[in-house]
Amino acid sequence: MAGRPPRLAEGLGPALERLYESFDRADAAVDPIQAVRRFPDAADREVAGFIAASLAFGRVASVMQSIGRVLEVMGPAPAAFVRDFDPARDGAPLSDVVHRWTRGPDLVALLLVLRRILQRSGSIEAFFAEGDDPAAADVAPGLESFSRRALETDLSPAYGRVPPRPGVCYFFPRPSTGSACKRLNLFLRWMVRRDGVDLGIWRRPSPSRLIVPLDVHLVRMGRCLGLTHYRSAGWRMARDITASLRQIDPADPVRFDFALCHLSMQGGCGVNRPDEDPACPLRAYCRPAGGRTRRRSPRPSARR
Repeated sequence: MAGRPPRLAEGLGPALERLYESFDRADAAVDPIQAVRRFPDAADREVAGFIAASLAFGRVASVMQSIGRVLEVMGPAPAAFVRDFDPARDGAPLSDVVHRWTRGPDLVALLLVLRRILQRSGSIEAFFAEGDDPAAADVAPGLESFSRRALETDLSPAYGRVPPRPGVCYFFPRPSTGSACKRLNLFLRWMVRRDGVDLGIWRRPSPSRLIVPLDVHLVRMGRCLGLTHYRSAGWRMARDITASLRQIDPADPVRFDFALCHLSMQGGCGVNRPDEDPACPLRAYCRPAGGRTRRRSPRPSARR
């Protein structure tokens, strides 16, 4: 467990609240969740959401293109497609899909895992809940169990001779290895939370137990704002940043993730630029070198 979270800069909480409000709408930024929102049925959103979150690494344009290709193969009812998935019959259209180091057989294996989950538990939520501990401080036990049990699936229909560490393992990391589990935490954020961005179709676990989906943008923002003691990305940093945000909102700390991430993605964070960024709404609270908070007042900025 991480120690005591960093002390937050005075005024950071209200500034983050304003930032959250400026991003709390479905069209605030191009984001993989937009590919999921078009499905009206909750079961389809759950399955499409897992696919979209699993592929949410790399440049946004490439991510959106890859998600679109896979969901096009799955058709208008992704949950039904997965439940009835036959690699020999349905796997061919995925064979030429490449997303960075992920290849067609990895996607077929992912669908095999999801098929087993749905056949065994009825939903991804139910499968996750079977291994979660609602009394635990966060979702680490649930993620650990989820990934371990998911990879007990027979993957030979996807790979033939299964390699020692098949590519599908990338979709199922575990906190015990030090992984930040970014894509799994992103999926949980979409499923558990509900606001203008997140879908909130799950009833468990509690939003208070979620961990931020740590990517390069949140690492940058977390270090700039003094939200973490750690310098290396991983589970400890993700938990540390979450603990800092929990000081602002104990019931729903992860709700600030979308706004912080997209502020960085849109170039709103001026750290490491010679002129910084006078329009950054958080510039008064930035600690770019881990030092003292800058003593200056934030300048007005346009709402994004």
